[in-house]
Amino acid sequence: MAVLTTTEIMAIIPNRYPILYMDQVIEMVPDESLVAIKNVTINEQFFQGHFPGNPVMPGVLIIESLAQAASILILKSPQFTGKTAYMTGIDNAKFKQMVRPGDVLELHVKLGAVRGNMGTVDVEAIVAGKIATKATLMFVVAPEDK
Repeated sequence: MAVLTTTEIMAIIPNRYPILYMDQVIEMVPDESLVAIKNVTINEQFFQGHFPGNPVMPGVLIIESLAQAASILILKSPQFTGKTAYMTGIDNAKFKQMVRPGDVLELHVKLGAVRGNMGTVDVEAIVAGKIATKATLMFVVAPEDK
């Protein structure tokens, strides 16, 4: 059961089709962790060119999916509600397995250190119980409201 639907996600982050890379949030502990789902389908625009005859989700879009999930966790914090979060860095990114059409991409986010309007999140993209991608993302939250 969804904690947040796609419509509720779009009320929190500015991403829209064709660059909204999650379908729902299924678990959330505010200021701590979040799990979101992205159902990967052959209808995704990027599969037209990446790669014909061998469709693989680009690693940069897996990182973008994780950043979007992280934004939701960050912006659900009372101190950041109504603002916009931006990714400022990526550390220790590892790509361990390919993500293909038909996969259910679980986006796991754990909040790390937060100082003022900046911080880190540890993220993992998991397919069928196996880590596909993991990284630490840095973020900054814009001081102005949306």
